[in-house]
Amino acid sequence: MTASAETRYGADDLTHLEGLEAVRKRPGMYIGSTDSRGINHLFAEVVDNSTDEGVAGYASRVAVTLHADGSVQVDDDGRGIPTGVHAKSGLSGVELVLTRLHAGGKFGGSGYKTSGGLHGVGASAVNALSHRFDVTVKQDGKVHEMSFAHGVPGVFDGPGAKAKFTRQSGLNVVRKLKRGEATGTSIRYWYDSRYFETGAALDVDGVRSKLRNTAFLVPGVTYVLRDATGGSLEDETFHYPNGLADMVEFLSPSGEKPVSGTLIVRGEGTYKENAADENGVMKSNVERRAEVEVAFRWGTGYERTVECFTNTIRNVHGGTHRKGFDRAALKSLQEAISRTRGLLKPKEDPPVLDDVLEGMTAVIHVRVPEPQFTSQTKDELSTAGITKVIGGIVEKHIKAWVDDRRTKTEAKTVLQKIVDAGRVRLAHKQQKDAARRKTALEGAAMPPKLVDCRTTGVSRSELFLVEGDSALGSARMARVSEYQALLPLRGKILNVQKASLGDTLKNAEIASIVQVLGSGSGRTFDLSTMRYGRVILMADADVDGSHIRTLLITLFAKYMRPVIEDGRLYAAMPPLHKLVTKGRNSETHFTFTQREMEAKFAELEAAGKKLDPVSRFKGLGEMDADELWETTMNPATRSVRRITLEDVEAAEAALDLLMGEKVEPRRKWLVESSDRVDREAIDI
Repeated sequence: MTASAETRYGADDLTHLEGLEAVRKRPGMYIGSTDSRGINHLFAEVVDNSTDEGVAGYASRVAVTLHADGSVQVDDDGRGIPTGVHAKSGLSGVELVLTRLHAGGKFGGSGYKTSGGLHGVGASAVNALSHRFDVTVKQDGKVHEMSFAHGVPGVFDGPGAKAKFTRQSGLNVVRKLKRGEATGTSIRYWYDSRYFETGAALDVDGVRSKLRNTAFLVPGVTYVLRDATGGSLEDETFHYPNGLADMVEFLSPSGEKPVSGTLIVRGEGTYKENAADENGVMKSNVERRAEVEVAFRWGTGYERTVECFTNTIRNVHGGTHRKGFDRAALKSLQEAISRTRGLLKPKEDPPVLDDVLEGMTAVIHVRVPEPQFTSQTKDELSTAGITKVIGGIVEKHIKAWVDDRRTKTEAKTVLQKIVDAGRVRLAHKQQKDAARRKTALEGAAMPPKLVDCRTTGVSRSELFLVEGDSALGSARMARVSEYQALLPLRGKILNVQKASLGDTLKNAEIASIVQVLGSGSGRTFDLSTMRYGRVILMADADVDGSHIRTLLITLFAKYMRPVIEDGRLYAAMPPLHKLVTKGRNSETHFTFTQREMEAKFAELEAAGKKLDPVSRFKGLGEMDADELWETTMNPATRSVRRITLEDVEAAEAALDLLMGEKVEPRRKWLVESSDRVDREAIDI
């Protein structure tokens, strides 16, 4: 049987991607994603190389400049990328590291003891995905320059990414270093948006956060962020001489009082692993030395914040260093509690890790010569030996802190807090178990105002949190009783961003919401036991309705966040206007904004249709059951907004600004944002 041309598969069908072509073909593999996070990852790769010079003790300043043409420039005063000719490749060190994958000074040579870059991929990946990439190296009394277009070396005949480009290999010496002029490296790149999703852009807040975090981790280096775009961004300098202690202070929730001072843990340890030598031959039991630095403290709240870093690189998903810290903290504190008379009652279970971490703010930083990560983006550390190293150091320090006469009182306060957290956890669990959904035959006690649905599964069921009793009447007649439940809310619920946990749980409306959902609240919230598949906030389309939605979103964000993270919280979008045409074939149109209503009105008039006076709904209660069903409750025709939490740090900052206790920052924001208000729409 002879294979056809369409089914034949041979050696000629194989593709070999050479050089940086692989990066351009599959950018997500090298930078994690092709959305805005990928663009910020390009920036991080360049900054991390400058930071490695600072960690090694050769750089004291890193400056980042955002230019008006969209380019990003990073300058440092380190040693500079090597400019000499590499014997094996015949290329200059600059061209080698910027045009070849897996090339650099971080593969176990003498260039760096520890570094954030490991694979020799970062800077070359940035080069491959950039329209233009300029590098200036000040070294050996000379200033060297080189440019690239999508990773190809050459010369541009003018400024900017659109200048004419001519291919040309080699490093150019443009002048001599001036007396007193520092050595270092300057990189400016114009990333190519074609490799990224539509709308993706550099997130300035992410840039600021990256520089701030790195300044905490490398207290000997000053980071500067400059705005050359002509925008409103102010130049900022990040320098924190106290390192991780300053970072813990920064990360601690605003308004929360500390229960303990900040514990600083430093130490070194060794571990063994299998590793390849310079010739690529695998050797077993190669000894490595790791440096550990941890700072943590407890606060009066219950939220936890634990940030993990390896060689200044943030590990979003933690890894083996986080595992070692958790185990050591739990073990040492459990032992301390069992040894302290009067803390645990007879037959009372010892605390678990969640109890130990309640209210804790911690930063874990390890420096490792050859760390292993789960991916090029370094989101998770996977070096197994680190777990034991950090565990031993942390456990020893906590034991000394508990037993030290100078800190014994403080330690006992923390131990009592952990024991109390365990008791609250068990109480919440009992409350949650009692509130779990039961069928009508089981006779579960629910708030009398709940209008429940008949289905017992969560796949289709949805709970509407309805503003006021007036809207409840129409909603009750409009709903599909099989899978739509209603819970009316009277007035505005408590602002939980300002209130304490005790006051929050005492609030009748919030207590009803927690009871009806049946999943508990706060740290013990269990999404798997939620009684409904979706929660829909149904408030009037006015200022009060917006405020009520904001208060409810704040409640879910603070005490029931998994509902948002799982995409199960929505805001209904009731219409503002109703347009009805006159005549035999009457038409009804609903619009949601003043601009939309005016456009639809003009469209219908232009079509020669006469209209009744436009009706404006002042509230949900003004719509009859059919109108409410068609516009707001019918899954086939309604519009709803899903509440998302894509950037947790930015969301928490916004909630703290708009809903928190501090009035002055909110007032300043309102004044500065006043020009964004459409004054003509205020009284519509």
